[in-house]
Amino acid sequence: MPCVYIVRCADGSLYTGWTTDLDRRIAQHNAGRGATYTRLHRPVTLVYREDAPDRGTAMRRELAIKKLDRPRKERLIAERSERAGHDAT
Repeated sequence: MPCVYIVRCADGSLYTGWTTDLDRRIAQHNAGRGATYTRLHRPVTLVYREDAPDRGTAMRRELAIKKLDRPRKERLIAERSERAGHDAT
């Protein structure tokens, strides 16, 4: 299933992407075989994941997230983390 993701790079910056295999993609980023940006800012840590029904939807959502300013991205990450914490209890 396609998904959109955000990783936090070693320098604290955020990178947004989409993939159909998240584990493989994170491994690629950390091995220096991912995007040029993450290659220069690794290691990366997954901080956000959002499933999408198809590739087109994932690509559009990636673009929408990339257009957000940093505070909005941080809020998106925090809201998802809070919901995950509530689901675990």
